[in-house]
Amino acid sequence: MSIHVDATPTSIPTPRRAWFALAVLMLPVLLIAVDNTVLAFALPSIAQDFRPPATTQLWIVDVYSLVLAALLVTMGSLGDRIGRRRLLMIGAGGFAVVSAAAAVAPSAEYLVAARALLGVFGAMLMPSTLSLIRNIFMDASTRRLAIALWASCFTAGSALGPIVGGVLLQHFHWGAVFLIAVPILLPLLVLAPRLVPESRDPNPGPVDPVSVALTLTTMLPIVWAVKSAAHDGVSGLVVAAVAMGVGSGMVFVRRQRRSANPMLDVGLFANRAFTSSILANFLSIVGLIGFIFFISQHLQLVLGLSPLAAGLVTLPGAVVSMIAGIAVVPIAKRIAPHALMIVGLVLVAAGFVAILLFRHDLTVVAVVISFVILEIGVGSSQTISNDTIVASVEPAKSGAASAVSETAYELGAVVGTATLGTIFTAYYRASVELPGGLTDLQTADARESISGAASVAQTLPPALSTRLMDSARVAFDAGIAPTTTIAATLVLIAAGVVAIAFRGVSGRVTPPGSGPTPAAERGSGRDSTRSTGPDTRAIPASRPLRSSPSDPPRQGDRSTER
Repeated sequence: MSIHVDATPTSIPTPRRAWFALAVLMLPVLLIAVDNTVLAFALPSIAQDFRPPATTQLWIVDVYSLVLAALLVTMGSLGDRIGRRRLLMIGAGGFAVVSAAAAVAPSAEYLVAARALLGVFGAMLMPSTLSLIRNIFMDASTRRLAIALWASCFTAGSALGPIVGGVLLQHFHWGAVFLIAVPILLPLLVLAPRLVPESRDPNPGPVDPVSVALTLTTMLPIVWAVKSAAHDGVSGLVVAAVAMGVGSGMVFVRRQRRSANPMLDVGLFANRAFTSSILANFLSIVGLIGFIFFISQHLQLVLGLSPLAAGLVTLPGAVVSMIAGIAVVPIAKRIAPHALMIVGLVLVAAGFVAILLFRHDLTVVAVVISFVILEIGVGSSQTISNDTIVASVEPAKSGAASAVSETAYELGAVVGTATLGTIFTAYYRASVELPGGLTDLQTADARESISGAASVAQTLPPALSTRLMDSARVAFDAGIAPTTTIAATLVLIAAGVVAIAFRGVSGRVTPPGSGPTPAAERGSGRDSTRSTGPDTRAIPASRPLRSSPSDPPRQGDRSTER
């Protein structure tokens, strides 16, 4: 094994091999995106087999995202230390094995444990893929296209999840939704060692167990509190969990600032481009997941579509999002990337405004139009924001930066479902008018949610069932106006933050090979030696560069190749 030390992008010998490597790295992204949506369609069959209590059903769904979000920063830092490709291989192998075990789970409790392990291995996959792309594609324009294709796999997977789930569950046991992982990950395990070069931080510090523990005690309580508050309301335990998470987070930040080799360089957040892009990622995902949460129920429970038909309704938006994410790449050569990010966020807000305008006649056509507008914004803004995040740091720290980006994504998914879902539920409960003739248990279930009302309606005589569902549909749609207004406002706030963060800076992209790119702001501000040879990292010049003209550029990443 030879060690290559250079600041130039020679970690991939040829452009052709680079694109083959990208194709391999897109496989786990596609899997994670499919896995995020497909389980919701399998849950009724799982509940029918095991008949677990409601809390156990929630844990089957939630434990994966809880563990994943809690470990992303740790795994991103670990990949910087032990090698990003190595961590990717460990994650892929573990994910495939545990998925096969989950497919034959003998009990609900076994399935909860399997989902938790999937969260551990899933956390190894995501930061590794984005950070490897950062080190494979050093040219700014090419990297942006690669990230656009990478991000499009999220959209494709999210769209395919409901469709694949609907098809599999019509013909196979629910375990088939877990077995999807095996044929997707096997090619990665075979091809990644041949096509994807290893890369790591050239000066890694030792793994810090205390920092690892602090990330867990920061993320787990906060994510759990958000989910619990959404389902059961705010309680003393929820407040205590938030306090624990915030306290652990403060201790974590202090420890990282004092460490010579921090697990996460918190100085990254002093970079306005990095921090505003993280916020844009977070709030656009909050909006997208919140949109999908209520639209999926509206399509199935209000308009009466099957799960497969509802999934197909979202397909045009998903396709347009992929196209927008790729189309924005050449446009970013002529228009300031941050301006495109702002336009994308405004389009996300416009999608919610369209729903607001159509709310009194929210047909399938209205949903398609609104979702297409929103997804154009999500596709374009996610490409630019992800590129800004990974390009704002030196390649050696790309694993930690990618982990922060992925953490924002996962937290956005959790918060989007929890906050916007809570608003919808609150308006539903306040607005629903239940007909007489229901038992106390039926009343409690029907008042809980529109899905509960639909379950109760199946047990009632036709006339009473119709009256109940008519009331439930009206009550559900009563939450559209406040929810869409709040979601649109949050996304517009993100657009405003980006505009302020990039105010007064140039919007052009530095041409590849045009000279050394100052990069002191990409890390914590600590000085490092000047790189030998041309710096071809070429980040968009719209990002703030150095704090003073005398700051030296950092040395590039060091990649290890066979």
